[in-house]
Amino acid sequence: MFFVASLITYALLATSAFAANPRLEGRIARRREGAHQSGPMRPASGVNNLIKGNSSHVAFSSNWAGAAFESPAGTYKSVTGTFVVPTPKVPSGSSTSGTYAASAWVGIDGDTCGSAILQTGIDFTISGGRVSFDAWYEYFPDFAHDFTGITISAGNTIKLTVTASSATAGTAVIQNVSTGQTVSKALTSSARLCQQNAEWIVEDFEEGNSLVPFANFGTVVFTGASAGTSSGTTVGPTGSVLIDIQQNNQVLTSVSSTGSSVTVSYV
Repeated sequence: MFFVASLITYALLATSAFAANPRLEGRIARRREGAHQSGPMRPASGVNNLIKGNSSHVAFSSNWAGAAFESPAGTYKSVTGTFVVPTPKVPSGSSTSGTYAASAWVGIDGDTCGSAILQTGIDFTISGGRVSFDAWYEYFPDFAHDFTGITISAGNTIKLTVTASSATAGTAVIQNVSTGQTVSKALTSSARLCQQNAEWIVEDFEEGNSLVPFANFGTVVFTGASAGTSSGTTVGPTGSVLIDIQQNNQVLTSVSSTGSSVTVSYV
């Protein structure tokens, strides 16, 4: 059902996901080019990924939490969602001097189609008590790149939109509704989108080929969540697959959805 990415051994993943990583300090001011990557959904290890009869916890992943549509044919041309930027916190029991992060984004593909992902979002980082935010765009398998010309603060209302104009081109747009700032980027790639998936995700992203220590992001609610299809219709999250993050045999998130929203909470 899900795209199975090449997995790091589970022991290494568990270590990298929770140990403090000094290299992440450089992300407080800016992301290191070629280091940050938001990747395909990784099924969680050691659990049954499909939990039948439980609509609130349909699937588990080691890096994604949120909602994803899974169409066998190319269908999705655009995805949008709006959320309020949370203040990241140090996870309970973790060192307050460490660095922890999470990312909220919308995207096309990366679930059942792993050849490419068109996405844009906001990173939340807390390092030694300092909080910072990054606005970025990415056309996987390329790395993420920071937007310039936009500032992000906790409590800002952010609207995210990605649009695929073809299988190899699209645009990423971030609007800070609170400040009136808008940035956009036209993107092309030799990697082809399948347009099988539309997503609203909070991610434990990769830094230097391993997952970052995951921040307590509180709750992210994607409102006005919708996906445009090739037939010209617009659909909400109803009918999408809900995904929770599970690491070290512990479920770290709780996800729910309505016809126009996706709620992702750290637990």
